[in-house]
Amino acid sequence: MATDLHRPVHPRTHRTVRAPHSVHVDGLVRSFDGRRVIDRLRLDIEHGEFVALLGRAGCGKSALLRILAGLDRDIEGTVLVPRRRAVTSPSPRPTPWTRVWRDVLLGLPGEPDRALAERVLDEAGLGHRTTARSRTLSDGEVQRAFLARALARDPDLLLLDDPFAALDAPTRIAARQVVGEVWRRRGCAVLLVTDDVEEAVSLADRVLVMEGGVIAHEQRIGLDRPRDLTEPRFAGLRAGLLRRLDGDLAAAREDLRPR
Repeated sequence: MATDLHRPVHPRTHRTVRAPHSVHVDGLVRSFDGRRVIDRLRLDIEHGEFVALLGRAGCGKSALLRILAGLDRDIEGTVLVPRRRAVTSPSPRPTPWTRVWRDVLLGLPGEPDRALAERVLDEAGLGHRTTARSRTLSDGEVQRAFLARALARDPDLLLLDDPFAALDAPTRIAARQVVGEVWRRRGCAVLLVTDDVEEAVSLADRVLVMEGGVIAHEQRIGLDRPRDLTEPRFAGLRAGLLRRLDGDLAAAREDLRPR
């Protein structure tokens, strides 16, 4: 179950606070070379909520995920996140010669707990590859191994940075199903950064569209699970989000036109 003990990401604050949300962001600013990539952003994610984040390249969504993961602390504003959180990257690289179960435990304190590794690998659908060398894994299996590594941290917040981007369509669908099953069993909050609208509508309770460093649009997905991609309501939600993203791209092209 998710905990309501949080800590600020901002390095100048060291208080532990009790918060009603799994994630609370208020007035967040992140600048690079004088340009604001994130501009006074506000965001709350409920305990156990699955949120997907869409947006065109450069909108700030990956920067936001890095901040929530604690990988970037050069910020202004308030960011409260659970103490236990884990992040997966779009292009993970396992340690080539390590056994898969050992690779899953890298970075954890204490003696390697093989039983823990086997449990999370089984949960991620990779129990049959526990003793394989990491270098022998397929792209889809690598993603599952890194999901297992995240689960070994027992996170209250799981941050997924476009984890299926490098996968072919059938493998991507299978990996998407695994993530959905893990979320239902674990009950942790999830933030998925993705460029795939169908993926967002398939998995999330709520889909956010980021534009110009802020959350510009929010869409709640009131569909029962498992979700039927052929259902008219699913198609309508997907079409509406695509129109929103197309509008953002059109506005960006207009801004780039010579005056």
